[in-house]
Amino acid sequence: MDLDDQMRRYFGTADLAAAAPEALAAGIERMRVDLGLERDRGRRFALWALLHMCGAAPDLDIAFASEADRDAARTFMDLSERDDAGRDG
Repeated sequence: MDLDDQMRRYFGTADLAAAAPEALAAGIERMRVDLGLERDRGRRFALWALLHMCGAAPDLDIAFASEADRDAARTFMDLSERDDAGRDG
């Protein structure tokens, strides 16, 4: 999944800062529905990661049945926090 394509699909733009608040809310809701319906592990993880970046991801035990997927999500969260901390410094 290409991140820019997914952002365009759900928010109408690849630049989240340019998206109207209504578009953000609607896109997040659509992503949450799609996450609940998605059975492909990779696509499911990509949707969860985008939701995480928007501050709207469900808890790991709800999003992922597999411990391996939950561990991958924790690693993603750790890496994204480090990346955010590096930008602040």
